[in-house]
Amino acid sequence: MTNLTNREHDFGSKLRQHSTVQRLKEYIQWQRDLKGNFSSIEPPVHGPLSINLDLTSACNYACPFCVDSKLINAGKTLALADIKKLIDTLHSYGLRSVILIGGGEPTLYPDFEAVVEAIKSRGIQLGIATNGSRLKKIEAIANRLEEKDWVRISIDAASEKTFKALHHPRTKLTLHQILEKARKIKERNPRVSLGYSYVIVWEGVDIEGKRLEPNIEEIPRATELARRFSFDYISFKPCLIRAEESQRETLLQNVAPSTESQIAKEIKTQLQMAREIAGDKVKILESSNLKAILDKETERIKHQPKRCHMQFYRTVVSPFGIYHCPAFRGVEIARIAEKDGYLTDNKFRQSLKSVAQSILDFDAEQECKDVGCFYNETNWWLETFIQSKENVHDILEVEDDNFFL
Repeated sequence: MTNLTNREHDFGSKLRQHSTVQRLKEYIQWQRDLKGNFSSIEPPVHGPLSINLDLTSACNYACPFCVDSKLINAGKTLALADIKKLIDTLHSYGLRSVILIGGGEPTLYPDFEAVVEAIKSRGIQLGIATNGSRLKKIEAIANRLEEKDWVRISIDAASEKTFKALHHPRTKLTLHQILEKARKIKERNPRVSLGYSYVIVWEGVDIEGKRLEPNIEEIPRATELARRFSFDYISFKPCLIRAEESQRETLLQNVAPSTESQIAKEIKTQLQMAREIAGDKVKILESSNLKAILDKETERIKHQPKRCHMQFYRTVVSPFGIYHCPAFRGVEIARIAEKDGYLTDNKFRQSLKSVAQSILDFDAEQECKDVGCFYNETNWWLETFIQSKENVHDILEVEDDNFFL
């Protein structure tokens, strides 16, 4: 078997893990049966492998590049009792990981610790994406986290000036305070994977008429800080913008090729310096859409197959409803159920039917043509395999590692 170490973004391999490969084979067979116009054939009865769980719409930052800004502070939240029910239901149908992320700051949820306990008591892997403003909440539950669990802090800067310009925290908070508290979490539980998240903003990014503070030149310094304050990795991703007309996340929309080449050149230069600083002390991760920019393949990563197969494996559960993709959080065309769609067995089965219908009806080739999709390669691999005559039993199985999608 192949080890999955350092394959954080290799989603195809995650579907081929020992614990997930059977549902992969069943899914491929279902898709092949549908080719024979057997429209009445039910989908395999499996829940998502991974979910994004949005606990609340509340946030104490006002980040100008937030792709979910239209949802922030809308007074929406999920009830703790409902969260426990949906976790129980999905766990019985194969849920293996939960990411607390998006739509708001998870640590602002009043019962944050109880949610973590509900997830971990069922043996589910947990990822927490936080703005870092309330790391005491995470420090309090740090000992509950296990190997493969992670905490990722959205920092996006290496100076106080840039940090404040990109986040506009509504509390008296400094970058240095966040870094110090992050180190305490790592000291409290060395097993947890601690991440320094960095959205790269280049010169000329405008959102709703406001020019964003560029941070490309702070990439090496941020890597130095990640190393000094005991982070395991620093993850880089490009700044995305939610298009006003379509409400989709977009990658380099309306950017001239010459400008895109210059952006890629600047990022490459800074990343090379960052790698020299990182050495073997801190891991540098590049998102798939960032790699596409650096390799001049943004058009390829925006070219999606007609069917988004990854809908079957991960969904977004939020106070606004359940959606089939993080890039379409809050967008009606991507809604597969109301927020209670996973609370009971009956509701789950209805939601599963909605997912199956969405896989058939949602035209990703058109709807996602401006989205730099994280799952582009996996969707194409699935589509190619489904269309081929390869035997599903020949799929190469790999050993279990992590189940985050």
